[in-house]
This record gives sequence, structure tokens and C-alpha cells, in this order.
Amino acid sequence: MRLLPLFLLLLAAAAGGSASDDPFLSGAANHSYNIDCGGAADFTSTFGRRWLADQFFSPGGAAGMVAEPHRFPQPQERTLRFFPPSSAGKSSCYSLPLPPGRYYLRIFSVYDNYDSKARTPSFDVSAAATLVLSFRSPWPEPAARYGAYSDLIFPSATEPASDVCFYSLSTDAPVVASIEVAPVHPLAYDGATTGADLVLVNYGRVTCGNSLFGPGFTKDPDAFARVWQADVDFRNNDLKYDAITAGGRKIFGSNQPPNYFPTKLYESAVTTGGDASNEIEYLMPVDARLSYMVWLHFAEIDAGIGAAGQRVFDVMLAGENVTRIDIFKQVGGFTAFKWTYVVENLTSSTLSVKLVPVVGRPILCGLENYAMVPLEMRTVPSQVAAMKALKESLKIPARMGWNGDPCAPRAWDAWEGVTCHRGDKELVITQL
Repeated sequence: MRLLPLFLLLLAAAAGGSASDDPFLSGAANHSYNIDCGGAADFTSTFGRRWLADQFFSPGGAAGMVAEPHRFPQPQERTLRFFPPSSAGKSSCYSLPLPPGRYYLRIFSVYDNYDSKARTPSFDVSAAATLVLSFRSPWPEPAARYGAYSDLIFPSATEPASDVCFYSLSTDAPVVASIEVAPVHPLAYDGATTGADLVLVNYGRVTCGNSLFGPGFTKDPDAFARVWQADVDFRNNDLKYDAITAGGRKIFGSNQPPNYFPTKLYESAVTTGGDASNEIEYLMPVDARLSYMVWLHFAEIDAGIGAAGQRVFDVMLAGENVTRIDIFKQVGGFTAFKWTYVVENLTSSTLSVKLVPVVGRPILCGLENYAMVPLEMRTVPSQVAAMKALKESLKIPARMGWNGDPCAPRAWDAWEGVTCHRGDKELVITQL
């Protein structure tokens, strides 16, 4: 299976502001890590985040730096680590000390011609032994030049460490500039039914009628550490939109467990412009082979709406009418309202999210779209521990690529010299 990551294009971050709600400040004691890949010294960012000099990576990689550092406002974006397959083998990993639980993982990848070859690399990325991201050359020009953020929610392994691995295609060297990981609430994003079995990969997270915001990038807090992208690149530009704000009025019901959706998300919204019969439509990139968990965020922030029935609209996903929304009827005015739906059996590489008016004009504060990637079968934990001990005792060279799970993900071959078979619930090593 090949997944295309969402490219969250880097924008210059505003300096200053409090980051007291930032979970990435908690440090190793709470299993939160900010790793400056290729970086040689610890430092604290302008937002108060502690960044660790490059560590936890498997042997065989090398440190590098982007060709034009002045393009990158944050130090962790200028350095990188690359893994030449001739020295690192086909797989290279960061082995993160994480106990069992659910984690938010954000990766910054950048090329910027660091190797003077003027060719972006192709490689795969796995978390929890599951293929989650695929970078294919040529990268979109903005991502190659300025870098791109990809993020996901994954369950850690049952062993003391969880691996984030990079798989080389042909002679290309996988590259990564920073890795951030922090624990999240076990029930976040429907974790009660999906937490142990799925990786949720971000295919779009937008704030409507607003600019990019999020901890580590702006002064605005998000206790989940998400970054919210401006929505203009996802709108159907054949339609007209108006932006509205809460005008300083307090928003109730935000920043609540388990998802901690930030208050700022509900302080702005888009509605239709022009004729009252106009619709709102967002066009989200997808891989049609996967199912998607869509979250829509609303708040009635128009003081002119004071009763149920004054603003009613239908939600259409992939052309199907799935629900009717009356925000005031659900929660009243100036109160956060979240709605989620799983979209399956897609037939297009673009998911249409459309709000169709019934009474008044539709309104939308934010939109999230997560690919639901089934967790792949992993190797029996006792065998993983035994193989890693064998690697250490025999001093297996880095070029053998004995990193990560010995047998998974199945899209890639097992460790060199290792034969695996599928058991009832786990992969089993049957021959060395």
C-alpha cells in the first residue's frame, strides 16, 4: 500500500507567546520528545520548546544541512539526517522510548538540495511497523524547497521502544529534519473503538476564515499540539465565501478532553457569499483505497442567530447527504460543536465536503480528515527482543539494515537473512 502524505507547507512563525498548554514541553519524564535530526546541540526554541540534539537513530546515517539555511526560521528545520542505503541498508529507524499508549507524531521532511544533486529522494516511512507515509520524487516544489510537515496518531508497540523507520527506494537516501512525539488521551479521535487497531494519518486539518496557527508555530495554544492550516488552498474557488468572527465573545465547550480542540478554532468561520442559496465546498486529497475519519467543527458565532431553525444545512460527503445540522438546536450560541463521520468506498482521489443550505447560510469553523490506516501485523515481541539481542551480540553491521521490526511492514522484505511467516495474530520468524 502506498500513502501520500499531506504536505503542510511551512510558513514563517510568529515569535513569542506562551506555550504553557504545549504537550511537547513535558520532556522525557512524560515521554515527549523533540528531536533535531542532524543537530549537534540541545537548544530551546523561541516558543519555549526544548529540542534534543539528534539521538535515538540507528547506525549508518549522516548529518547534513539544507543548502540555504536562511529560508528556515527555526533551527531544527535547517539540519537533517539522511540514510545512504549503501551504509545503512534498506531500513533505518529512530527507536523512541515510549511505553504502551497512543501518541501524536509529527515529522518535518526537507530536501532543499542539501546533497547538491538537485533530485528529491523517494522513500517510505513506517510507525508501529505500519507503512504510513510515502515520499515520491519529484516532490512538489514548495515541499522540496521549504520542507513539509506530516503528522499522525499511532499506538506504540508493547515493548520499551517504538520505531519510526525510513525505507530506501533504489539508491535514494531517506531524509528527515525533525521528529516530534507526545502522548495523547487514549480516547482521542474515537480511540475507544479504533485506538489499538488504526493509525490516523492527517490528510487535511484546516481552520476556516483564519490563518495558520498552533504551538511551536504561533503564540496560539493547542493542548494537543496540532497545527491548523489556512483553508484557502482547499476551497472550491468556483464558489463565494465570507469570513466571520466571534467578535471577542467567549466560546464555551472548547479545549475539552479527550481531543482538546482549541478555542481559537471556533472564533472564526466561513459562510457563503453572494446568493443565499450558495454552498460551501472543500476538496480534500485522498487515497481512494482507504477509509477516512472526517471531523467538522462548528460554533454559532453570529449574534443574529438566537433560536433553533434559523440556520439549518445539510452535510454532503463524497456526494452523499449524511446529516442535517442545526448548531443552535444542538448546543446554543457561541458554543463549540463537533461532528464526525467515517467515509468508506471512495472512487475518487478528491473527497468533496459540501454544506448545502436549508434555512439561512451554512457556516463552518474547521475541518479535519484522517486516513484510517489498519495497523499491520507485527513480529512476536519475544522474537523481536531476541533478534535485537542477537544483533548486538554479533555486532551486525549497519549496512545489513537490521532495524525496526524484523518482519514488518510486509510491503518491505524482512531483515536480510531472516524468513518470516504469518501466524494467527502475529508474524513469526521461522528461519535464520
